[in-house]
Amino acid sequence: MSNIFALDTRLANDTRMVHSLSLCDVLLMNDARFPWLILVPRRAGLSEVDDLSIDAQAMLWREVRIAAQALRDIAPCDKLNIGALGNIVRQLHLHVVARLEGDAAWPGPVWGSGHAQVYDDATAVAFIERLRARLAQTAS
Repeated sequence: MSNIFALDTRLANDTRMVHSLSLCDVLLMNDARFPWLILVPRRAGLSEVDDLSIDAQAMLWREVRIAAQALRDIAPCDKLNIGALGNIVRQLHLHVVARLEGDAAWPGPVWGSGHAQVYDDATAVAFIERLRARLAQTAS
């Protein structure tokens, strides 16, 4: 197992880079149906939250809070879903999804629901810029 961090190919193919926090890269899932962030700790060989040290776990949850607050500020929602599944992509990553009652998957989970509606470039860039600005404000 390599000690060099590399983003899982499936995550790289399904997301766009938003911002780097102290521990995690914040990615935007490329599915315009849901405001959906993925946080990936930049540490090699992790698959479970408890693979992190206690201090790194605290940093992870702090960064989840930062991402969740930024997402809710620009994409108000009825419910915020936060989860770490890892059944398909083993690399440790956490999903932060802003849900609206009546959205394309409501009330079920977003995972495996229908077909992704890929962001057009202009919409993705604008959303990412708004997220970056909020993440920078929230993290400071």
